[in-house]
Amino acid sequence: MLLEKGSRRRSAHSAFWVMTRRVTLLAACVDAAFLCFFLLVDSPLLAWLNVVSIAMYAVAYRLLSRRRNRPAVILIWIEVLGHALIGTLLTGWDAGFNYYLLMFIPAIMVSGGWRTVTPPLVLLFVSYVGLHEMSRVYGALAPLSGAALSVLYVFNVSIFFAMASYTARFYYAMVLKTEGKLRNLAIKDTLTGLSNRRHLMDLAQQEIERLASGDGELALVIADIDDFKQINDGWGHDAGDQVLIHGGAVFQNCCRAHDTVARWGGEEFLFLLPDSDAAAAVEFAERVRSAIGAMRIEHAGQQITCSISLGVATLGPSESLEDAIGRADRALYQSKTEGRDRVTVAVPVAHDVPVDGEDDVLVAGPGVDLSVVDRRGNDRRRA
Repeated sequence: MLLEKGSRRRSAHSAFWVMTRRVTLLAACVDAAFLCFFLLVDSPLLAWLNVVSIAMYAVAYRLLSRRRNRPAVILIWIEVLGHALIGTLLTGWDAGFNYYLLMFIPAIMVSGGWRTVTPPLVLLFVSYVGLHEMSRVYGALAPLSGAALSVLYVFNVSIFFAMASYTARFYYAMVLKTEGKLRNLAIKDTLTGLSNRRHLMDLAQQEIERLASGDGELALVIADIDDFKQINDGWGHDAGDQVLIHGGAVFQNCCRAHDTVARWGGEEFLFLLPDSDAAAAVEFAERVRSAIGAMRIEHAGQQITCSISLGVATLGPSESLEDAIGRADRALYQSKTEGRDRVTVAVPVAHDVPVDGEDDVLVAGPGVDLSVVDRRGNDRRRA
């Protein structure tokens, strides 16, 4: 949990600095527009002010690109405070330069904890109120014409709205991205990318509720990679992880769009197959078994191969999900005891046969032709 929290914090800080670089570039473009405007209204002092501002933003952008964030932020603070101060003193409070100070508020609030954000937030507040009082006392030292002042005010307000909207949208997109990552962490296995146990159980419960309201069937296939401990012991745990990752990809390729496969635990996996009877489930399990047998994993200059054992069960009338999984698990155990690398089918609970111990499974080995024999010696061939 601490590692996940640290990872999320690093991700948020990384996104913050990406946004800061973008805003720095945008601010330099705004100052270039200011430069043209003040040259047009014959205000050379304010024009030169924006030349200096563009140069400061260029240096800040370069510092940010080199991850020298602290001096870059100090430089941006100096530019914005100085620009707002000089611009307001020369053109007056009604010019709207004060709005740029407010752009610091969201950036400050996401930069750290309260101990980190309180000093700059207080400084910003004092600067804003102090600037207003200075403007009220001294007025405009280099006033513009009424038309030029109106254009400047509209421009400043427009830029403020645009930058505030961009910042808010950026953080909104960041929140959505973080929510997506958290959602995946809640439902996905971090190693294989498959569904985790809890998510599959939720989906299975939804399928059971759907079956209760109409016709349909639900099959479960539980699979276990054979001799996985030997792979870990002989090749190392990295090799074992690669087997699980590649195996997970094979499982997903075998599934239909509405099937679900989850890492059930360790090297064990569970498939949820809606609208599948026993015959379809056995055919699916054989396809998985063959695909895993054909899988080749390059590791340390050599190839790793493996096999898989599977147990199949269909959900019986009024049967609980846990009981159906239990029957599939016992069928898997039978596959292991019969020699591995095979599919075993559990007897449907609707049949009048025992359902405990080894009496609730039908064995179907490699290359199964979907013909099985129950414990009473009767042949049951599935179409």
